[in-house]
Amino acid sequence: MSVFALGLNHTTAPLDLRGRFAFSAEQLAPTLRGFRERLQRASEVAIVSTCNRTELYVGANRGLVTPAVDWLAGVGGVSPQTLREHAYVLEGGAAARHAFRVASGLDSMVLGEPQILGQLKQAVREAETAGTLGGSLHQMFQRSFAVAKEVRSSTEIGSHSISMAAAAVRLASQLFEDLRENKVLFVGAGEMIDLVATHFAARHPRAMAVANRTLERGEKLAGRFGAEAMRLADLPSRLAEFDIVISCTASTLPIIGLGAVERALKQRKHRPIFMVDLAVPRDIEPEVARLSDVYLYTVDDLSTLVQSAGEKRQAAVEQAEAIIETGVQSFVHWLDQRGSVPLIQALQTQADDWRAIEIARARKMLAKGDNVEAVLEALSRGLTQKMLHGTMAELNAAADGDQRAQLAQTVSRLFLRQSARPPVDDQR
Repeated sequence: MSVFALGLNHTTAPLDLRGRFAFSAEQLAPTLRGFRERLQRASEVAIVSTCNRTELYVGANRGLVTPAVDWLAGVGGVSPQTLREHAYVLEGGAAARHAFRVASGLDSMVLGEPQILGQLKQAVREAETAGTLGGSLHQMFQRSFAVAKEVRSSTEIGSHSISMAAAAVRLASQLFEDLRENKVLFVGAGEMIDLVATHFAARHPRAMAVANRTLERGEKLAGRFGAEAMRLADLPSRLAEFDIVISCTASTLPIIGLGAVERALKQRKHRPIFMVDLAVPRDIEPEVARLSDVYLYTVDDLSTLVQSAGEKRQAAVEQAEAIIETGVQSFVHWLDQRGSVPLIQALQTQADDWRAIEIARARKMLAKGDNVEAVLEALSRGLTQKMLHGTMAELNAAADGDQRAQLAQTVSRLFLRQSARPPVDDQR
């Protein structure tokens, strides 16, 4: 069995298409089970879903790629052809290399960003909970975590990145001269909002608020930053109070609509609003961007601000790629060995069966009073004949000269590995 990866990310698919394939943490387990029920030959599957990517990792041969594409396209409500135009399929070592690069932050919109490693680990935990991880994927992901750790500890890959949160603050600073004069609203209370709030709090804005569907969770995050907690249902009526709005929730539908923003602008007498939508699918209706007094940025828009250039960055990438390649070769070797396990087990079972037959026959001979030496001779001869019978039959049946020569070489390598000559010390 091999592994393959089927996915789409920020380099292959636009934001709105990625939004169709975004899975919340609560959706992962039932989705994984649904995939395995649909494709019963795929016993191993894991899904990585972030704002930048959705990737399906499957422990199966390439023959299941087409059914997997059809299934994923159905989940996203698009045609298989549309999905293929924006997706990538990687198998074996290529799939492992991709997973290792993702874990190490080399395939991220922000080079070296650390959040993806935690997201990958969460995906593995969800697959374990759903009972769909399996040995091959478990081994691949565990090795990806080890490679990512080495990349981060041995290279400077993480020191040359600007996070999405820092990019949002930079953009806001370009619009407003002094963030200490502004009010900031954070919509959501997840990890990304936590990170963004940390960056904005360092600029000491005039006021901050957290709007969340679950008030208790919003209060917990707000308490850390001395911010106000508010219910998500109150957002439309209070939107006009805020100069900066950062949103990142797991909602499947936009929660900030065009009408709400238009009413807010009217109340603000058209003072500008800076908005960042970090959610996939979108939290803010895209039509909002057409309003003249709104500066709306999506997760893809921020990619232009997270460039870290120079020779140090390239050197760090090259060093990281070398570490990853070593890890890939090790995993491919393990995968190849794992492919031989069924054959090894079958050989061991066959040998045990032969041994049991000959031992049973030897015991009968002993019970009849046969000479021990004769019994041992018969036991050894019976085992030898059984072990060599198939090989002899294949050699005798080989009609083609090239086939016979190749088979002879294989047999010699398997059965004649030791020299027939006695050791040098015994020839004196």
